[in-house]
Amino acid sequence: MGGDIVTLCLAGDVMLGRGVDQILPHPGEPSLPEAYVTDARTYVELAEAANGTIPRPAAFSWPWGEALAALDAAAPDARILNLETSVTQSDDIAPGKSVHYRMHPANLPCLAAARPDVCSLANNHVLDYGRRGLAETLDSLAAAGLRAAGAGRDLDEARRPVVVSLPGHRRVLVFSLGMASSGIPHTWAATADRSGIDFSDEASHAAAAEVVGRIRRVKRPGDLVVVSIHWGSNWGYAVPRDQIRFAHALVDGGADAVHGHSSHHPRPVEVYRGHPVLYGCGDLIDDYEGIGGNEQYRDDLRLLYFVSLEPDTGRLDHARLVPLQAHQMRLRHAARKDAEWLHGVLARTSRTFGTHITLDPEGTLMVHPPQPGAPGRTQRDPITS
Repeated sequence: MGGDIVTLCLAGDVMLGRGVDQILPHPGEPSLPEAYVTDARTYVELAEAANGTIPRPAAFSWPWGEALAALDAAAPDARILNLETSVTQSDDIAPGKSVHYRMHPANLPCLAAARPDVCSLANNHVLDYGRRGLAETLDSLAAAGLRAAGAGRDLDEARRPVVVSLPGHRRVLVFSLGMASSGIPHTWAATADRSGIDFSDEASHAAAAEVVGRIRRVKRPGDLVVVSIHWGSNWGYAVPRDQIRFAHALVDGGADAVHGHSSHHPRPVEVYRGHPVLYGCGDLIDDYEGIGGNEQYRDDLRLLYFVSLEPDTGRLDHARLVPLQAHQMRLRHAARKDAEWLHGVLARTSRTFGTHITLDPEGTLMVHPPQPGAPGRTQRDPITS
């Protein structure tokens, strides 16, 4: 841990199923219950048609590419990502869904290559292959020494935060929850006697109060709390008012960072009362390369978020956003012109929140805490039902 500052890596959606699973050393059953693509290897072929041949089998580290060196260079105190893939060989296909993600458990070394401290599981793909698939996912992650938040064999387990110990008896507590707005079926909610995820039907006052209550019961002096939320639509930069109010309520109640995800591209960043709110981190790893549509969002461009917090207050010292690009199902550093494009979009869409984002000479986006008296939503913004 560098100095007294605590640095967290908050990564977006890591989708290691489907096409990504097929290039790894132990590809699972490729058949898919999709309307248009019935073989996961088709997604590999689309990527190769766009950008060239992908090695098969690829090394477990292949999908991460140059992101691994970026992670090591930043040396974050905790690495937190949204694992949007079931880890199973189950064939219990979830009904009523158009897209299903699973990776073979033997390919978990790919996930382990990034050395995540916490995998958020409260999302709209972790039960794509049923509760039997969820059980295997939980068991597989545990056997690999990977800790998961947001899903469990019952509601208590799904709501239990993962605790990351830091030097000096400090801790990072990570809560994970998913909302219906991201496409999570209501039936996936965990209950006292049923496995599932920590699910909220909407970003309501009552839902925020429940999470705040849990934070206050477990947070100790010196702790930092991250709430990881899967919410919202896949495309677009607008942030619904209820999500803003929900995030503010969490910070007012003791959360130090809000880690939002679900959109396939980065969404605005806010610094509310000194605390970072990432409304959508975008995809980090997926198999969308070569798929047409929504090109205006440049979903080939990805960001790694390194958020540095003051240890005693949890307030933002600074944040570094490292631009990457998916190419041949592998992450590489984005070119300068692409980093400039990302900066222009994120700076413009975050400006309404009073957030100031700059681009440094190395092509890294820098998020700066607002100066005293700067405009933006810095006052209490209570939720209304």
